[in-house]
Amino acid sequence: MVTNEKIITINRPIAEVFTYVSDLQNGPKWQPELLGVQRLTKGPLGIGTQFSSTRKIMGQNLETSIEFVAYEPNSKYVIKSISGPLPFEQSTLFESTAEGTKLTTVINLYPGGDMAQAEPMLTESLKQEMDTNFDGLKKLLESKVTPVPS
Repeated sequence: MVTNEKIITINRPIAEVFTYVSDLQNGPKWQPELLGVQRLTKGPLGIGTQFSSTRKIMGQNLETSIEFVAYEPNSKYVIKSISGPLPFEQSTLFESTAEGTKLTTVINLYPGGDMAQAEPMLTESLKQEMDTNFDGLKKLLESKVTPVPS
């Protein structure tokens, strides 16, 4: 198993951060390796909502189907792969702080077969991607202008 945790604080309200991050279709805007995401199910986001995604990992484009297995608005969500060559689970917790929103994300990859031999490279790649991606997310969300109430 390959695992990595990333904790950041985003100077934005929790509802705004949760709404943006939990809509997986926003992922390609802040994750360069995420080439595309399509929603497969209709209705509001929640447990059972499914997406398909294409992500570049170690030079290969990998197709994966993803499902929400936990979903608590403005608190947490957990997604896991339901098909694809590299099984994973990701949990993301959202906490309100004086500075905005503390985001804690843990990703577990479960490489098997040929991918298992690449575990050391996957470990380093995951850490680098998460550092880059979440720094980009922070910059993106903090650069948004909030309308001033009149």
